[in-house]
Amino acid sequence: MEPRFVGPGPYRATRLWNEIIELFRAGMPLRKHRCRFKSYERCFKASEAVDCLHELLGSNQNFGPEVTRNQTVKLLKKFLKNHVIEDIKGRWGKEDFQDDGHLYRFPPSSPLKPYPKKPSCGKEVIKFPDWNELEAGTSQEHIPVKSVTMNSELWYKRHSIAIGEVPACKLVFRRELTQANIEEIWKSMTLSRLQKVLGLDCLDEVLDTKLVNSKHIVQNAYNVNKQGIVTLEDKSKELPHWILSAMKCLANWPSCSDLKQPAYSGFEKDVFKTIVDYFGQMKEPLLTFHFFDVFVSVLGLLQKHSKAVEALQITCLLLPPENRKRLQLLVRMMARVSFNKDLPPLSESVRTRTLMVQAFSRCILCSKDEMDLDELLAAKLVSFLMDNYQEILSVPSALKSSIEEHVVHLQRVQIKYAGADTDATFPPPSFCHQVSTDEFEYQRATGSQEPLAALLEEIAMNKEISVKDKKKKLKQFQKSYPEVYRVRFPTPETEAVLFPEKTKQKSPILMWALKKPFQPFHRTRSFRM
Repeated sequence: MEPRFVGPGPYRATRLWNEIIELFRAGMPLRKHRCRFKSYERCFKASEAVDCLHELLGSNQNFGPEVTRNQTVKLLKKFLKNHVIEDIKGRWGKEDFQDDGHLYRFPPSSPLKPYPKKPSCGKEVIKFPDWNELEAGTSQEHIPVKSVTMNSELWYKRHSIAIGEVPACKLVFRRELTQANIEEIWKSMTLSRLQKVLGLDCLDEVLDTKLVNSKHIVQNAYNVNKQGIVTLEDKSKELPHWILSAMKCLANWPSCSDLKQPAYSGFEKDVFKTIVDYFGQMKEPLLTFHFFDVFVSVLGLLQKHSKAVEALQITCLLLPPENRKRLQLLVRMMARVSFNKDLPPLSESVRTRTLMVQAFSRCILCSKDEMDLDELLAAKLVSFLMDNYQEILSVPSALKSSIEEHVVHLQRVQIKYAGADTDATFPPPSFCHQVSTDEFEYQRATGSQEPLAALLEEIAMNKEISVKDKKKKLKQFQKSYPEVYRVRFPTPETEAVLFPEKTKQKSPILMWALKKPFQPFHRTRSFRM
């Protein structure tokens, strides 16, 4: 059986668990062993199982060569607990597997993890919230249109032929967006982008969107200091000062300003153990149990570096602010410690980078489920985080800019054309609501005066068009909007100011002729009879 790459999608952790079990059962050599003067067919030693599974995981592109032998032993303990394997006497259910010579075997059928029922959802992106809710009992009809920025050139382009089409446009006033509206827009557009990056038909396959707090997204995007670290509104959720001092001490070793370093040898190891113990006693990982599936799904994108970085940027933006801040501080410390050549080795048998991953991966990502590969998946994710933490744990600038532009667009007064298909000012669709006749007349009488007056003024002051064209366009405007025109030009004199009459100078030849003295009429020969 050949290993398969498991890409992003629903139940990726379950698919990986089942695939590893199938690969292990197919690849583990079985032979006859003797134990206490008794022979056992089709079994294997514990150390042989570790060798086989470790090689299998290391060559599998879903995990890679960074998998350690210790992680392999932990996975086999899970296999024993969940009856994927059993000892030669048929016992299982405890995590007492050791890397030794004890004999184990496969049960008749190793239990595969069942797939949950897939949520029913179509190929739709996250819907944008509708904050323009009408009162109860008021009917509304959504007409998809695109906003149009009106200027004199576009206005004449549309209406120079058929001026009667002008009343079809309607000025739409948006209600003032509340903070709750803006937060929901952030949530909708953030989740929509995440769904697109992951390439999923429905985000509910990997994430319960109802558990995503829109306030957390906005706080993580705006409440940051100069270093990009989240600033918390609730100071009681900050890390204790002593643990911050310990983390700074290791990260900046040997330049430690917060602590007076004792003279004894091994002080740095004690500081490291203090940090490990603090993060190890947390009841829930920093990436939370709710987001486990979506982070595991992102791991399927690691072969596409830029997409993986963007997906992790967005997903980390969903975290509670206190979790995001702790993650930022912890991963930054881990990365600095790993590359700090001045820091003495923290372990005699393991490299510092590997030690960082082993010590903190479970407090960053783990699953509630016992039947899971969370140790291996967490190690892979943490390694990627350490290598790209500055980019991943920063606010995605492209997403932030697009959301801010969208909010500004929604707050702007717009002229809407039903069925307009050109000159869109912003990609996302906006909607025009059907209103009552009275409300429409009120909007037309009051709301449209200012932009139409500005349009008329632009026509009147435009010096780039000929007098003939200007008169023609003013006449068209007067015919369509007599009230607006009358306000600007109440009398013919005010209109005439735009077209000053040119004084006609008499021909010099004619003036010269008038200056000649009077000459009497002479009968010519042609008048004779």
